[in-house]
Amino acid sequence: MNDTPKNCLLTINGGSSSIKYALFEIEGSLNQLLTGEIANIGNGSATLQFIHSGKEQQHQIDIKIANHSEAADWLVNWLEKEAEYIHIKAIGHRIVQGMDHASPELITAKLIQELKAISAYDPEHLPSEIRLVEAFKKHFPKVDQVACFDTSFHSSMPAIAKLLPLPRKYRDKVIKRYGFHGLSYSYLMEEFERLAGTDASQGKIIMAHLGSGASLAAVKNGKSMDTSMGFTPASGLTMSTRTGDIDPGIAWYLMKSEKLTPKKFNHLVNHECGLLAISETTADMQKLLKLQKEDHRAAEAVDFFCYQAIKWIGAFTAVLGGLDTLIFSGGIGEHSSEIRKRICDGLQFLGIELDETKNSANETIISAEASKASVRVIKTNEELMIARSVCEILNYNIKH
Repeated sequence: MNDTPKNCLLTINGGSSSIKYALFEIEGSLNQLLTGEIANIGNGSATLQFIHSGKEQQHQIDIKIANHSEAADWLVNWLEKEAEYIHIKAIGHRIVQGMDHASPELITAKLIQELKAISAYDPEHLPSEIRLVEAFKKHFPKVDQVACFDTSFHSSMPAIAKLLPLPRKYRDKVIKRYGFHGLSYSYLMEEFERLAGTDASQGKIIMAHLGSGASLAAVKNGKSMDTSMGFTPASGLTMSTRTGDIDPGIAWYLMKSEKLTPKKFNHLVNHECGLLAISETTADMQKLLKLQKEDHRAAEAVDFFCYQAIKWIGAFTAVLGGLDTLIFSGGIGEHSSEIRKRICDGLQFLGIELDETKNSANETIISAEASKASVRVIKTNEELMIARSVCEILNYNIKH
């Protein structure tokens, strides 16, 4: 039996009440050993879920943890028992708000202070992400940690796409459109180039990351030209519980008429709106599709989501001056053939035509041969993108 510890890389994707994680062996290439999630942190009934690579069975353990720091402690202790003979060589963190950082960076005390200073820009993610970095630093004081910013992919956007029409004194405080889901989009672009070639990846591309969080990105010559999310991930396309873009006057009206504090309003637009608010039943698209025939509110939520996606894709086609490829990804984009069909039916004016058999089978290319634009389904992998980014920053010689 070989008792030599495996050199491993741990990726951490922290949300406001969850931690997604993956463990990769670093041996010439990245070999994923396991992946999982700690969910419902701080709600009194947290769970740890995990799947070993190569196995389909998902395991779940009920755990008692009060916050992200305790979750990190629990995860480290559990990994040492579950994944024997491992040596954590590096840790990569998804950091949602990266401001103007155009690439991943080694986490230093200076960077932590910078992130703490801007935590008010993203109260839904940054505070918990910072706590996780500090918690893992306590366990692994000599291990390199790398910040992989969700905003970096969109740093190439032209100035006009980043602009917000506010007085300059506010814009000078870095209030502008940043865009998010950048790790997902970076992975999708790499995977699309691998599948379709360099020429195709340099074309006019719209990517639709449709999940509980949803956004779209317009890409030309391999660079982000515009995206639906702006200053925060609550903007853009309507999502499971987030509003997406709304009239700013609504904030003033609700604060005045309903006596909402800024904190309560922020919670409202992030956790109580979107598909959940329209349907009044659930934020889960799969459940909404099952309910839509008998519940007009569920049908309205599905209709509104598809309407919004069609509108954004149409707008981004104008930004790009045409469309060569439409890519669906995210939990909804990858798995719901009905949502893809309804969106593409609204894009027939662009010459988009689906092959219904391929779409129903969730194949990689789902457009018909006569379609003027290629339509693809590509499964995203943010954890692998984080791992690749860490290897690049730390100069690990890893093959993709």
